[in-house]
Amino acid sequence: MSTSQEAALGGVASKDLGNAAPRRPGKSWFRRHRFEIALVTPLVLYILALTLVPILDTFRLSLSGAEGNSFPSTENYRSILDSQTFRTAFKNTIIVALLSLVLELVIGLTTALALNAKFRGRSLVRTIILIPLGVPTIVSGAVMLLLFSRSGYLNSLLAGLADQFNKLPLPDWTFVPLSWTVAGGWRTLFTVAIADMWKVLPVVVLIFIAGLQSISEDVYEAASVDGASKWQTFKKITLPMLVPFITMAVILRAIDAFRIYELALVLAGRVEPVLGTYIGNRYLPPTNDVFTAASSSIVLFAMILGFIVLYLKFVAMRDRP
Repeated sequence: MSTSQEAALGGVASKDLGNAAPRRPGKSWFRRHRFEIALVTPLVLYILALTLVPILDTFRLSLSGAEGNSFPSTENYRSILDSQTFRTAFKNTIIVALLSLVLELVIGLTTALALNAKFRGRSLVRTIILIPLGVPTIVSGAVMLLLFSRSGYLNSLLAGLADQFNKLPLPDWTFVPLSWTVAGGWRTLFTVAIADMWKVLPVVVLIFIAGLQSISEDVYEAASVDGASKWQTFKKITLPMLVPFITMAVILRAIDAFRIYELALVLAGRVEPVLGTYIGNRYLPPTNDVFTAASSSIVLFAMILGFIVLYLKFVAMRDRP
């Protein structure tokens, strides 16, 4: 090929390159990641349609006037704050959550320590412990009614104990059946907390068992060689190493405990309302007040969001490299 032909071809090539359209980085990025985008899109649409949009619409309703004719307005928030029922529901929600958490931590840790020991039939016992997870919440509430009602098993047991006690040469014990679920006050709240604890105890036990199994046996052997007692081993080794798992259990369960609804509805009803039942009573017939229900929901959402922030701060962020 002659020099003149090479120059002509070079000129044509440079002309074609000059006329070529510039590459679009965004388009090439979408082309390279179209499979990942196809996988993520359903999740994004799900979150937008069933989580983000309802939350934003609830915010809008909470800031609308009582008749929905003024926006923004704090009238709904002033209305619920002036309501004695709302203040009682807010207080009861915190009390039930705290009682439930304390019971779950104490009983859950005790159960996990027992199930972490080696004994015959341990796998069967661990399987039986998981049964409450498969029971629908409304059914577990009915089971608790059989236990805590005036004619329930608990009063029958106490009456039997009173009969045996009266056979002793001691002052008579006149037992009167207790109304645990309809008496109101701490009895009803304690009943709801016990029911909530029983329903979710397997989750807490599984978290603690995972934490116990993550502790190396070499640590316990070294403590045994040093002459540490079982209590010292638990206090100085087991408990400090379980702190991350305890933190996770507390925060995750607190988030869920604030949302309690079915158990409180079955066991307490209108006797001792919580935020979940209060919101339902405001939203459902015959009240049909979507505005105060929305403002109460935002208060509940803020409480849950606070514990989510705690979870991200103390658990999730700490695990990042």
